[in-house]
Amino acid sequence: MSTSSIVAAIRANIVLYGALAANVGIAVAKFVAAGITGSSSMLTEGVHSLVDSGNQILLLYGQKRAARPPDVAYPFGYGRELYFWAFVVAMLIFAIGAGVSIYEGYLHILEPEPLRDPMVNYIVLGIAVALEGTSWMIAVREFNAGRGDLGWWQAVRRSKDPAGFMVLFEDSAALIGLVFAGIGIWASHALGDPRIDGVASIAIGLVLAAVAILLAREAKGLLIGEAADPDLVDTIRTHVAARAGILAVNHVRTIHTSPDVVFVAVSADFDDTLTMGDGETLVDAIEADLKAALPQLTSIYIRPERRDTAVVTEAPTHAPD
Repeated sequence: MSTSSIVAAIRANIVLYGALAANVGIAVAKFVAAGITGSSSMLTEGVHSLVDSGNQILLLYGQKRAARPPDVAYPFGYGRELYFWAFVVAMLIFAIGAGVSIYEGYLHILEPEPLRDPMVNYIVLGIAVALEGTSWMIAVREFNAGRGDLGWWQAVRRSKDPAGFMVLFEDSAALIGLVFAGIGIWASHALGDPRIDGVASIAIGLVLAAVAILLAREAKGLLIGEAADPDLVDTIRTHVAARAGILAVNHVRTIHTSPDVVFVAVSADFDDTLTMGDGETLVDAIEADLKAALPQLTSIYIRPERRDTAVVTEAPTHAPD
C-alpha cells in the first residue's frame, strides 16, 4: 500500500485511530499506576482502556472485511460483517469491561489493600483525561458532521455506521469512569477507607454495562437489517411515482447491506396499456434515475404489481427515536 493510501485510510477512520492511540497509551499508564499504588479503580480503568483498544482494532478489522467485493457466495457483498463485529465489541465491553470491573471492585471491598501514595494515580488520571478528552472531541466532531439537524439520540438511532457512535459512547463512558476513579481514590484517602475505591470500581463497571447494553441494542438492529432513512425511502417513492406509466407506488422496501450501501425493492402499479417492451424500458429508466440521484442504491429491483393485489404502504415508516 502506498503512503498516500495509508494516509487516506487513516483520515477516513480518524475516530478509530485516534481512540486506539489514546487507549493504548492510557492502558499502559493505568496498569503501571495500579501496580504502584494498589488502586482497584485504577486497575479497573486499565482493563477498561485495554478492552477499548481491542474494540477499535476489531472495528477496523470489521471495516476491512466489510469492504470486500460481492462474490458468488455473497452476491450482495460483505458489508454487514461490520455490524457483526460491532455486536462483538458490545459483548466484549459487557463481558470483560463491566464484568472484570465489578468483580475486581467486589474483591477489593472484601479484602481492601492498604492505602498508598495516590499522587501517581492523580498524575495518570490527569494524562488519561487529556488523551480521552482529545479522542472524545474528535469523535464528537465527526459525529456532528454527519448528524445534520438531527438530535444526538435521534442521530444514533438512525445511524447505519456503528464505528462513529460506538467510539463516541466508549469515550464518554471512559471519561465518566475516570471521574469515578478520581473520586474513589480521593475519598479512600480522605476518609481512610480503601473499600471506597472498590465501590468506585463497581460504579465504573455499571457504567460500562449500561453502555454495552445500549450499543448491543443498536448493533443488533443493524445486524438483523434496518431499513434506510425514511427521507431516502420517501425520495425513492417520489422518483418512481413521478414517472409516466406508473399509476401508483405500492411499497418501497429497503435494507442497509453496509453503512453506505442500500438494497431497494419497489412494487409499483404499471399502466396496463404498456407493452412488455415499454415496461422494460421504463424500469431501466427508473433504475438509472434512482442511481444517479442516490448513488448508495447499488441493488434496485422494481416489480410491476397490480395495486389491488399488492401490499400497500402509503408512506415510509419512521423508526422510533
